[in-house]
Amino acid sequence: MNNENVTWSDALGRPLRDLRISVTDRCNFRCRYCMPAEVFGPDYPFLPREELLTFEEILRLVRLFVAGGVEKVRITGGEPLLRRDLPRLVEMVKGVEGIRDVALTTNASLLAGQARALKEAGLDRVNISLDALDPQVFARMNGHRSDVRRVLAGIEAAEAAGLQVKVNMVVQKGVNEDQILPMARYFREKGPILRFIEFMDVGNSNGWDLKQVVSKGEILETIHQEMPLEKIKPNYYGEVADRYRYQGSEREIGVIASVTDTFCSSCTRARLSADGRLFTCLFATEGTDLRGPLRGGAGDEELLNRMKAVWSRRRDRYSDERHTLTEDLPRKQKVEMSFIGG
Repeated sequence: MNNENVTWSDALGRPLRDLRISVTDRCNFRCRYCMPAEVFGPDYPFLPREELLTFEEILRLVRLFVAGGVEKVRITGGEPLLRRDLPRLVEMVKGVEGIRDVALTTNASLLAGQARALKEAGLDRVNISLDALDPQVFARMNGHRSDVRRVLAGIEAAEAAGLQVKVNMVVQKGVNEDQILPMARYFREKGPILRFIEFMDVGNSNGWDLKQVVSKGEILETIHQEMPLEKIKPNYYGEVADRYRYQGSEREIGVIASVTDTFCSSCTRARLSADGRLFTCLFATEGTDLRGPLRGGAGDEELLNRMKAVWSRRRDRYSDERHTLTEDLPRKQKVEMSFIGG
């Protein structure tokens, strides 16, 4: 294999920097905006274990992605903590030369018991989904699968273990917008960076409606009236959240506005599904099979060329197109977010 670490660029000149790896399509929550219970019920055909990439297969692909420019890996799901022995995968990935950052996205319901092992394995950061502090609102949003106290305990355990913690809140009009200020107040005091996410039309099952989107502007105005904010610079090229600081302090929040203030032009992320397909956009319709060639005996050079060809043809800019056309954008079948992570 040619080990030159030359960053691949797509058809729009965007570099490859980040890889998001789904390790399972299963989740113990049934959040309305991701895995509604009426769709993902007891008979839903989740992937059988033999169709999931093994840790060794994931490791081989990570090494190849590094040759294309990947420096950061995020482990996702479904709920990744449902995957057995996850700290072992973290340790394997963190040991790859060229990987400088390994993160995890989780609902944190199982995090309290695993945070220290994950940190010791090399995990750098964790993003935790929490859409409300009010117990009733939280339970309603996750399909009555968990208590908010379990998530807060997971956050505390992650911080105690020395992990960098960010908290993500998806905001839906008529559902949990009344939680914006309570969440802002709570995490301003506690310390973890809180990021608000506009309700997105990911997948095909979440009943997305533009009228349910609480815009970035509305979120910021709600907070600013009580706790004045000022915009601050991004940490790096391709950062998805716009950053704001509470005036007179170093505490900050972020807003991910893929509906009203899109960021496709600087997207550097590739996504690997739990069954080994390469997707070049969160809103993609199809992925490219890597598991088949991998298990069929393909050499590193063949796999590398396949991956590079996919990235070099990439022209995805769905959010830009949606932002321009709004309700007139033709609806298309898209991969479910629970299959490739957020």
